[in-house]
Amino acid sequence: METFRVRSARVLPAEGETASAWQLRVRMDDRPGTLARIAIRLADLGCNVLGLTVFPVPGGVLDDIVLRPAIGLPKDVLAEAIRDEGCVCSGVVEAGVHELRDPPTAALYAAHQAVDAPERLMDVVRQVLTADLVTRVPAAEANPGRTEGGHRAVFPIEAGNALVARRQWAPFVELELTRVTALIDLLAAARNNVAGAVVLDRADGAAVVLRHGTPRDTEAVAALHQRCSRTTLFNRYHTGVRTVPRRWLHKLLLPPRGVSVLAVCGRDVIGLGQLIPQPDGTAEISLLVEDSWQREGIGAALLSRLAVLAAARRITELIATRLPGDDALIRTARRAGLHPVPAPGEAETVRLIFPDGPVPR
Repeated sequence: METFRVRSARVLPAEGETASAWQLRVRMDDRPGTLARIAIRLADLGCNVLGLTVFPVPGGVLDDIVLRPAIGLPKDVLAEAIRDEGCVCSGVVEAGVHELRDPPTAALYAAHQAVDAPERLMDVVRQVLTADLVTRVPAAEANPGRTEGGHRAVFPIEAGNALVARRQWAPFVELELTRVTALIDLLAAARNNVAGAVVLDRADGAAVVLRHGTPRDTEAVAALHQRCSRTTLFNRYHTGVRTVPRRWLHKLLLPPRGVSVLAVCGRDVIGLGQLIPQPDGTAEISLLVEDSWQREGIGAALLSRLAVLAAARRITELIATRLPGDDALIRTARRAGLHPVPAPGEAETVRLIFPDGPVPR
């Protein structure tokens, strides 16, 4: 059987024409001169190499080559030419701009995208893997043992979910999977770090810190309630309370599925906010600010911080309950950069809609 060779059949682009970029994956022996022969063959075909990434694998290496092909060059002719050099071309696909970056730059750019817009994680992972499809499924349905010969990969993510990536043109290699795992770990660390302490920039110079509430704050939160007036406590709890049972304090600091944020000045807790996610994708919020610190921006700062924490959890709408005729929450929400909207048919419930663009920090 005659072997088809293309060394003499060089294909040149027509004047003024440009070709798209291709990404091809080539498996070759890790021996001196192998890559040089491939480069010469690509040059013979009129291809311009734009980028190269090497993946060490057992028994050799995988080279991801990004090139600009000659106009009219068929992909099967390119693959055949590589096979003629004793290598295996496992796939040729169209390449995007992100494939033209060097791997460290591409990884940093992908990390920036994922941190800045967590909702785009599936698209970012698809780009990093040059995958055909990335879907989000419940972890119980991910079936990580089903690899489909290396063409399918599963990555656990938050809230009992997982990402499933598929790629038909070439199997995934371990280094690619490690990159995506590191990216997901980075995103989780960035999301968790959102809950770190924040120092408010105040004109009066008072050092007010917003931070997570913990069980160690039980006594300080009890003291906060003791310093609050009956009116303030009634506006918060909608019932006549003066002292808060100890079991309440624990739930205030560690609400089910949620988080608490404290405003602290010195050793005193002067404000308390809660964020409790709901099954419908919203989150319930509540605020309590000591009387002597009211109208000082503490409530707006707490609400703004709760909005940041909600956004990190992909929550875009907050729900709050107020007393009839009490507009303090409305004013606080507006100062926090949120859009308060009365809930239809529920005069005491207010929906707080996030504005377009970043949530104020």
